Amino acid sequence: MPYPAWQSAFDGLYPAGDQWYWRADFLNDLPDEAVDVHAEWARRMPTWKSGVHLYPIDGAPQDVGPEETAFGYRDATWAGVIFGVDPDPGNAAALRDWCVGYWEAQHPYSAGGAYVNFMMDEGQERVQATYRGNYHRLAGIKAHYDPANLFHINQNIPRATM
Repeated sequence: MPYPAWQSAFDGLYPAGDQWYWRADFLNDLPDEAVDVHAEWARRMPTWKSGVHLYPIDGAPQDVGPEETAFGYRDATWAGVIFGVDPDPGNAAALRDWCVGYWEAQHPYSAGGAYVNFMMDEGQERVQATYRGNYHRLAGIKAHYDPANLFHINQNIPRATM
């Protein structure tokens, strides 16, 4: 399948204009208690378009040292992504509340960080946790290549002051 076709495979299900809210965590394992949390919050899903994805992290990602790239959770075994989706802007608060409540209930089983593309405005501490020991190195790189902080939207890594 050509890449553009794969990238648009879900456009009919999730068209432009849908309201989205995300929360995520890396997980080292899924004990029975964590599975129970997922089952409980699945029953509370606010819309049929909402859900959770659990992506395994294994194989090649774990063959690279955590300091060799920005990705610092090569020892995690799962990436969990909770998402609330609905076309009605009036449901935005319900989507957010469900995602945050679900995330708070399962976060005790977290490895600490999350994949940044699945994070909302969760604060700089959360961004730092995502990059672990690589954060300060990335801030130094940012100072060198983006001293004006042009790329500052989403999960920003502020430039280190030299």
